[in-house]
Amino acid sequence: MSNIRQDLTRLPHLIGEVFPLPGRFRAGLGRDVAELSRLLTSAREERSVSYLGKPSLLSAYLRYFLPWNIYRLSRLLPSLPLELKEHDVVNDFGAGPLTVAASLWICRPELRNTSLEFRCLDRTPSIMEAGKKFFSALTAALPPVKQGNNPCAWVIKTIRGELKRGGTLSVAIRGKPAALTAAVNVYNELFWDFSRQETDELGRFVEKQARLLSSLTDSQGSILVVEPGIPRSGEFISLLRAGLMDEGRTPLAPCTHRSPCPLPGGRLDTGEKAKWCHFAFDTEDAPEVLHKLSAAAKLPKERAVLSYILAGTGCLKPKKIRVISDPFPVGRQWGRYACGESGLILVTGSRQDIEASPSGSLEELALIPGSKDAKSGALMAVKQKPGR
Repeated sequence: MSNIRQDLTRLPHLIGEVFPLPGRFRAGLGRDVAELSRLLTSAREERSVSYLGKPSLLSAYLRYFLPWNIYRLSRLLPSLPLELKEHDVVNDFGAGPLTVAASLWICRPELRNTSLEFRCLDRTPSIMEAGKKFFSALTAALPPVKQGNNPCAWVIKTIRGELKRGGTLSVAIRGKPAALTAAVNVYNELFWDFSRQETDELGRFVEKQARLLSSLTDSQGSILVVEPGIPRSGEFISLLRAGLMDEGRTPLAPCTHRSPCPLPGGRLDTGEKAKWCHFAFDTEDAPEVLHKLSAAAKLPKERAVLSYILAGTGCLKPKKIRVISDPFPVGRQWGRYACGESGLILVTGSRQDIEASPSGSLEELALIPGSKDAKSGALMAVKQKPGR
C-alpha cells in the first residue's frame, strides 16, 4: 500500500505537467471547483449535457475530481477479488477521463504487463481525449516492472455514447463480452430525478440496467458499480444487487451473503433515519495539494465515502461479517455496525478493539444468542482480542 500512496502523491504534479493551468484560470481555480461541485450536486438541473466542454470546468475537473476519484478507487480496488488475465476486456461506462483504467494501473501494478483491452464509453469526447493524454503520461511515469519496447500493454478504445434509462446503450458495443464491466459515478445522473414516490419506477429502471450490464459481461466475469456514499445511492445499489442476483450474478463484495439486503437505503421524506451501505476512508494520506484545493473551494474532504456492489461468480463466506460504519460510543463501550447473513449486526467492544476493525473489514464473530440492540434492532456480537 505504501507504493500506491507514493504514486497517488505524484498525481497532482503529473496532472499539472500534462495539463498546464492557463493563467486566466489560476486565480479562480477554487471558485471553478466549487461551481462544478454545485452543478454535480445541488444544481443538476442547470447542468448542460456538454458541461465538461467548458474549458474552466474541464480544468477544475481534471485538477480536483479526477485525482480525488482515483484516490477513492485506489483505496477500494485492491480489496476486491478482480480476476483479469491475458486478452481480457474491460467495459468502462461513463469513463470520463479514464478514471477506472488509471486507478487500476496505480493500485494493481501486477496487471501492468497483462494485455488488456479497455472499451471506454462516455458522451463527452473531450474528457476522454484528456484522459488518454493523462493515461499515456501515467504509464510512462509508472512503467511496468518488466518494461519492453511499449511501456503499456493495455489498449484503450474510446467510444462516444451513454447509458440510457431504458436499459440500452446509445451505441453498439462490439467484440467479446467483458471480463469486467465497470460503471463508476455515472448511474446517479440517471436515477437522481426519480421522485421519492417513484420507488416502483426506480425498481423497473434497475432491473433493466442489471440485464444490460449482465448481457455485456462474460458469464464468468464481474460487474462493478460505484456511486457516492449517500442514502439515495445506497437504495440504488441495494436494488441493483437484487437485480444482478436475478441475472445469476453473485454479490461478491461488500456482501458476504445472498440473503436480502438489511440496508436498503432510504426515502428520507418519511422521517425515518435511513440505513444504507456505504464505506468511508480517512484522507489524511491524500496529497496535500488536493487538501489545499479543497479548502480553497470550501469543500473540505476529511473522508472519502462511497457505496458499491461487485457481482460475479465465486464463493461467499457467510460466516464472516462486513464492518460498514464508523465507530461510535455504546454506553461504556464502542461499536460499529456490520452486515452478515443474519442481517444488521452491532459489534461492540473496547475502543481499541473496535478501531482495529475499520469500515470495510471482514470479521468472523459469533452472534450473542437472543440479543438485539434496543435502538436499531440489530443483532449483537462482541469484538475482543484473543485471550481476553
